[in-house]
Amino acid sequence: MQTQTNAKSHGALVQLRAWLAQNDPEQENRLPPERILCEKLGVTRGDLRKALSVLEKEGAIWRHVGKGTFVGTKPLDDMLSLPSIQHRTSPNEVMRTRILIEPLLAREAALHATQEDVAAMTMHMNLGRDADTWRQYEVQDNALHRVIALASANKLLLAIFDGLNAVRRAVVWGRLRQIPDRPPADHHSFAEHEAIVTAISERDLDGAEIAMQKHLRTVAQRLLEK
Repeated sequence: MQTQTNAKSHGALVQLRAWLAQNDPEQENRLPPERILCEKLGVTRGDLRKALSVLEKEGAIWRHVGKGTFVGTKPLDDMLSLPSIQHRTSPNEVMRTRILIEPLLAREAALHATQEDVAAMTMHMNLGRDADTWRQYEVQDNALHRVIALASANKLLLAIFDGLNAVRRAVVWGRLRQIPDRPPADHHSFAEHEAIVTAISERDLDGAEIAMQKHLRTVAQRLLEK
């Protein structure tokens, strides 16, 4: 029985590949609804779905809930949309991505930052140090990192940062809550933030990159220990 089931599933896959090779989807590379495809191919709904799943894993088709199944590679904007990615990533992936991207942003900021940028960094750094609650600290921490990204003077890098930051907030926001209710006076980020801002203000490209990497590795270690 299992052999027959596998044979039917394989047959559905072969027929689907052949149909795709001979037919151009009518609208926007969209495949017909499953009911119609089943009728065209003479297969069951279950076997068709197994065949579609194989092709999706191969990258030959992609599916969008509520819109249908499409031929080709999934568009980048669909792959990177916040509702799509936040359920498929993890705090570990988020932090690894931050460690790859934000040190480069700090390096670029050290090259391009204006006096106004450095003043804004210093303001958010000091407000974070004086925060009365973790929530207040996190708001200032987020603002500081975005000013650094903005100071890179690269709109594409800033857009990448904003996308990553949106995912970070959705995936790991609030995971660093601790007791007491506010960051302790010796919280590691205070000195690390100061090292980053100082390096940027002194146009120390290597120092800014290294300081940001060190900071994010500490954040990752504390976060992933939870």
